[in-house]
Amino acid sequence: MPGLYFEEFEPGAVIDHPTRRTVTETDNLLFSTMTLNLAPLHLDAEYSKNSMWGQRLVNSLFILGLVSGISVPETTQGTTLGNLGFEEIKFPKPVFHGDTIHVRTEIVGKRESKSRNDAGIVFFRHFGINQRDENVCDARRTGLMLKRSAVDTAAVAGA
Repeated sequence: MPGLYFEEFEPGAVIDHPTRRTVTETDNLLFSTMTLNLAPLHLDAEYSKNSMWGQRLVNSLFILGLVSGISVPETTQGTTLGNLGFEEIKFPKPVFHGDTIHVRTEIVGKRESKSRNDAGIVFFRHFGINQRDENVCDARRTGLMLKRSAVDTAAVAGA
């Protein structure tokens, strides 16, 4: 399913994304080392045994990327002009190796772009939820979304 155009987003709509992803030790190890986050809480099993969690935590920025990425096919694939930013990012519960994450997106609002007549701005709220139905990520995101009317106008002009 392609992403939605600006006109197709309705504030208050909720999208339960069908893709789920089990997070692995390899995901955490590679992401943490590739981004030079060498915190022992992500990488060192012996160190983490003595932490309040008793085990390694999955890097929260990996979770943010995963949650955002899972939302793409049903929201912005092929219809976004750019990600304008994230705000109010929270990680209410930790993620551990073996947790399976699914995502729910709420459309918080939208408005016309002030600088582009071919686009509008959509405000998303993404929730990452584990297999125990615990919220592990809550992130607000803003996207610059293409208008269908701009695509239709371009198609007519090119015909």
